[in-house]
Amino acid sequence: MKKVSIYLLSLTALVFLFATGQSQAQMFSPAPSPAAHVSQVVGFTKISMDYSSPAVKGRKVFGELEKFGVTWRAGANAPTTIEFSTPVRIGDKNIPAGKYTLFITPQASGEWTIHINSKGNAVYAYTKDGKVDETALSNDDIVSVKATPTTGNDVQERLTYSISAENNKVAKVTMAWEKTKLSFMVDTQVDQKMEGFKTAF
Repeated sequence: MKKVSIYLLSLTALVFLFATGQSQAQMFSPAPSPAAHVSQVVGFTKISMDYSSPAVKGRKVFGELEKFGVTWRAGANAPTTIEFSTPVRIGDKNIPAGKYTLFITPQASGEWTIHINSKGNAVYAYTKDGKVDETALSNDDIVSVKATPTTGNDVQERLTYSISAENNKVAKVTMAWEKTKLSFMVDTQVDQKMEGFKTAF
């Protein structure tokens, strides 16, 4: 009986050590979609983006992993955010300084939609019965813009965002993943700000 008790105790200890080791291995494993950050000063405005960077891993991304016609969180894990240190203009809308979430609706052909969410919500805030309520999501856009994606031959393994200062007045924000690139422009309103400075002095 004593030998049985010792055996059971040893077995329990081994199971505990194995489980602990597995938990620690998971705790210290690299994130499959690592956090990423990009920022650029354009004119008088700092534009910053925080996102997670998933990998292609041999999959077809747009049309399969991310369905056409379904708004996507434009990243992974936490919502993708874009922040402006001063007011800017995107499309035909003036956007106050602040931090917003960004979504993308891919399409099988033609223009895609880039959504800038006014409430900082995640896509999941608009999910009902496993489907995105596209109308509710669009209603919370502070602005949405249409853009035509470009397709290349080289594969961009990890999702990446870049911000180009262009003429140091209007920034170009680009999403690149798999073989697709999608860009939109952000007018930092340099001329208007300079006029404001002149008026102030």
